Amino acid sequence: MGRLAGAPERPGGTLLTDGRADDTEPSQGAPGRSRRSNTVRGVGLLIAVGVLVLAVLLSIAVGSTQIPLSTVLDVLAHRGNSNAAIVIWDLRLPRTVLGIAVGAALAVSGALMQALTRNPLADPGLLGVNAGASAAVVIAIAFLGLSSLVSYVWFALIGAALASGVVYLLGSRGRGGSSPVRLALAGTAITAALTAFISAITLTNTDVFDQYRFWSVGSLAGRDASVLTQVAPFLVIGLVLALFLGGALNAIALGDETGRALGAHLTRTRILGACALTLLCGAATAAAGPIGFVGLTIPHVARAITGPDQRWVLAYSAVLGPILMIGADTLGRIVVRPGELEVGIITAIVGAPVFIALVRRRRIAAL
Repeated sequence: MGRLAGAPERPGGTLLTDGRADDTEPSQGAPGRSRRSNTVRGVGLLIAVGVLVLAVLLSIAVGSTQIPLSTVLDVLAHRGNSNAAIVIWDLRLPRTVLGIAVGAALAVSGALMQALTRNPLADPGLLGVNAGASAAVVIAIAFLGLSSLVSYVWFALIGAALASGVVYLLGSRGRGGSSPVRLALAGTAITAALTAFISAITLTNTDVFDQYRFWSVGSLAGRDASVLTQVAPFLVIGLVLALFLGGALNAIALGDETGRALGAHLTRTRILGACALTLLCGAATAAAGPIGFVGLTIPHVARAITGPDQRWVLAYSAVLGPILMIGADTLGRIVVRPGELEVGIITAIVGAPVFIALVRRRRIAAL
């Protein structure tokens, strides 16, 4: 990939596609600056972890029954058999841990999707994962008579995997193999077809619609520890795989030719990235239902803090996503107390203005 005309370039730095020099790697000309930059990012990540811990404590303390933070800390340390201990350990703690897992999965899968497709407006649903999971849940309700959240999980995972597999097969056919544009087009087509199928089933069967709509709105309520236990292995494998791909994503962000010249294996990276996306988004959607704006907004917030280095973007996304998810879930319990709003509604209400503000304040660079 040739140098862009008039674009600045630093000694030892890498030229990005939007004409900015990437100083995320140690530069021969300014090693001290690179080390300081990484130190600042590391400190920022520790601060984000601290905010996440505070969000966890508030999530456990706030609800229809208020529990003082001192009591929360005491129960977490010593458990006991009080009413507060039962509420915390049996209800709020599993819900909060699930929020952490789902938030991290959606945010990291969003960052991974945007890096793989080099599309700053991509979200985890672009490869048809959400639509595949939703279609499988509808089939389970309509044709197999399943009615519990625990039974939905495996169908949602299988549906997400099948949909992403079909998308990749369609996007990789023909000369040149897979490309970001082909994958996005194939994902859009599969999503449209599956959405039409879901509408056809739910609009002609009111019983299926009544069950499906409670899952499809996206919520952490009513999920017990067994749901998290079922999806945890997929989430862990997906997160590890996504973080492992950070270096390769930095290379392919410069374009296919430059990525190959830097030693990146494009096909392998995209296949592994698609696998990580399927595991993360499929498991998160299976556990909590389709939840929007987390995977779209959080990676932009992370890039605004860290710059374009995908290793840092993925790490920050894994922390910022749970903050948004848990914060939205806690806010949903406050605004309509003693009832609550589902977390999928709150993330849309909060995430949309944040994303619009990011778009207005800074130019979204090509990925």
